[in-house]
Amino acid sequence: MKKYDRRRAIECKLLKKSDTHKGYAKYMITIGEKDGTIHKQPAYGKDMQDALSRLLKKELTVKVERKMETNTGWIFISWLVCMGWPALLLNHDSPKLLIYGIGSVMVLFVIAAWWYNHIKKGE
Repeated sequence: MKKYDRRRAIECKLLKKSDTHKGYAKYMITIGEKDGTIHKQPAYGKDMQDALSRLLKKELTVKVERKMETNTGWIFISWLVCMGWPALLLNHDSPKLLIYGIGSVMVLFVIAAWWYNHIKKGE
């Protein structure tokens, strides 16, 4: 098998147009890994470039999820920072302290939900 200096998309085929999401299509992408192995993976997107971009974003998300699962301390630290940053900047007698603390955590949840919706669209 041929070894590559980096991962490469060798082939990309349009399989079908999506019935449920107008404008999206399913592609089958053949990927050549650094070690020479080749595998196929489905991807969804408006066009081939969008499908490849979504596939890369999905792989990055899975990689970050694995890191977070094995190192839960970062989740706890980020939660502490989100809840604690208003205490450093605002008057402690103000109700804004609670609003900003909880609001920043809610913003993180909204961003995470938007990200997953963006990656899963078209599937």
